[in-house]
Amino acid sequence: MYTLFTDTDCDITPEIAERYGYKLISMPYTIEGKQIFPYVDFKEFDYRDFYDRLRKGVIPTTSALSPVEYMNYFEPEFAAGNDIVYIHFSAAMSATFNSLRLAMEELQEKYPDRKLTLIDTKGITLGSYNICLNIGELHKNGASLEDIQKWAETEVDKTAFYFYADDLKFFGKSGRVSGFAAFFGNIIGLKPIIFIDSDGQMKTKDKCRGRKQTLQKLLDYVIDLEEDIKNHRVIIAHSDAMPIAEEFGAMMKKQFGEDLNIEYEVVNPTAGSHCGPNAIGVSFHAKHR
Repeated sequence: MYTLFTDTDCDITPEIAERYGYKLISMPYTIEGKQIFPYVDFKEFDYRDFYDRLRKGVIPTTSALSPVEYMNYFEPEFAAGNDIVYIHFSAAMSATFNSLRLAMEELQEKYPDRKLTLIDTKGITLGSYNICLNIGELHKNGASLEDIQKWAETEVDKTAFYFYADDLKFFGKSGRVSGFAAFFGNIIGLKPIIFIDSDGQMKTKDKCRGRKQTLQKLLDYVIDLEEDIKNHRVIIAHSDAMPIAEEFGAMMKKQFGEDLNIEYEVVNPTAGSHCGPNAIGVSFHAKHR
């Protein structure tokens, strides 16, 4: 028997976690000197307030979990005789996975018969959300651990993540781009289109000027890369920019048909600390990342 885990960096809320049978690990952020654990320190993410604070100049930071915190999540399951399957955000993006390794070294000494299986979504936020929903559906339908692993071997790399950041200063402050690049990009109005590759690393794909050109370029990438898109869920995520997300959704439906299965969702606060407000992203089934 196994227990499914995921984390809040995958945009999974407690409601969705309960629907699919996940246990949820809270990934913290610090804002105005206060460390916040999503869905532990609040029940519902007030994303409008959070992103409004960022618009007013607040720059949050993020941090890794400690080994003890991972142990507090996992040990009750091992003690109950359950194995664990953890579908997580990209291991290439955070030092938190070193803490996970240290926690597991201690737990495996105490529970040598128990097993932790890691499934790396090789991304964060919207595409990870897409993968978690698909694995959650497999789990609800009685899939074995081996079934889930086999699905992930092919489908994780066929789940594309493409998005743009409206204001580069948040990536600049987080170290994702140099401070100079962030300043220069904002001065001339550039919006970088970013994708997450098959190693789980963020890479710049293109730079566009203005929202109209940027949304069209996003759509062009979907057209070029999509594979059987009508038979898979499309996720459009936003950081408090629903009108823009819906504008892009309309462009997608005009291209692929009104019956395109689009789900809109909000970028979690930990990932949102890096991308900032007014960002838009799309995740879809693709030939490759």
